[in-house]
Amino acid sequence: MSRIDDLIADLCPDGVAYRKLGDVADILNGYAFKSSQYVDSGIRVIRISDVQKGRMSQSNMKFCPLDTADTIQRYLLRENDLVMSLTGNVGRVAMLRKCDLPAGLNQRVACIRPSSNLDVRWLFHLFDTDDFESIASNNARGSAQDNLSTEWLANYSIPIPPPEVQREIVAILDTFAELEAELEAELEARKRQYAYYRDSLLRLDGKSGIKWIDNLCPDGVERVGLGELVAKKTVALGRGQVISKQDIKNNPGNYPVYSSSRIGEGELGRYGKYMFTDERITWSIDGGGRFFYRAPHKYSVTNVCGWLTSDNSVISTRYLYYVLTTEWSKLVFDYTKKAHPSVIVDIYSIPVPPLEVQREIVNVLDKFDALVNDLSIGLPAELAARRKQYEYYRDQLLTFKEAV
Repeated sequence: MSRIDDLIADLCPDGVAYRKLGDVADILNGYAFKSSQYVDSGIRVIRISDVQKGRMSQSNMKFCPLDTADTIQRYLLRENDLVMSLTGNVGRVAMLRKCDLPAGLNQRVACIRPSSNLDVRWLFHLFDTDDFESIASNNARGSAQDNLSTEWLANYSIPIPPPEVQREIVAILDTFAELEAELEAELEARKRQYAYYRDSLLRLDGKSGIKWIDNLCPDGVERVGLGELVAKKTVALGRGQVISKQDIKNNPGNYPVYSSSRIGEGELGRYGKYMFTDERITWSIDGGGRFFYRAPHKYSVTNVCGWLTSDNSVISTRYLYYVLTTEWSKLVFDYTKKAHPSVIVDIYSIPVPPLEVQREIVNVLDKFDALVNDLSIGLPAELAARRKQYEYYRDQLLTFKEAV
């Protein structure tokens, strides 16, 4: 980094100027697209869920008709636009690529377009940090979920080193980011392979084509409605209670509280029957289409979550989790609707093979799951190490003395 040190010593020996983001960039709010008007292809709608940590998600994309371009002209995005989530996991950023276009900016997502003397990749690396996400979350408002205002964002102060320094730092950090992206692409390919095998293993319609399953289930596998399993008390499901971030802050404890993600640690003695210790499946009632497996520990869930657990002598909760996460299972439910427990029970039909088969399926899928998700082994471990290296250099390179 001697080249950068030399540049800083030469161009800004007394420190770097800090400016409010709103003074050096245009910050745009999104348009209220209606989900009822989504179509199969056209102008991609960039929603909160599309803005993942440092990248654009390519799953569950939504589109509006091409002929609406004139109506939403001011919300149309450009290549290399920087977008940021303003609700939920606030402060996450991603950059638009050519392949993401045409695209329109949805409400509760901000677009940040810097002035000509500010490198957009510089802004990307500044904001793509855990520290910034934490600062954004601490300055967000809302009881059920975080909401970040563009007014706060406009007043957020950032360092503005000379363009030469920006370019040198961006070049180094982009190299780390490219290496990380290569590992992510390989890991993503492994995850697709895993998903294909999981879905094949759990289809269980007639002959599965998997010898040991066909030997144990020669006549195929019975499917039972989730509502019937609930009626027989084989499965129990319900909804969490209202737990605000302020309540957790006022009553700190040692136990996690989950919404769509972990929102903090609270004193669970306050939550009575909502203090769980067994294994459960949770999901967001407001949509999103993702189920989470909660292994046995002390925890609670908020009222925006549904929960489900089962009698393991009949149907394994872990097996049920894998069934609900299959792609063909996701197609059963339109997750733009509310996924209330009373709705879920009327939708799903669950294949219920003998416990021996359930246990073996879980054993096989747990091994696959570890290969693509366990941070202590294989590609996930290598990717985690690469990220730590990138984060170390990023924090070193983006820390400046402020000019007086």
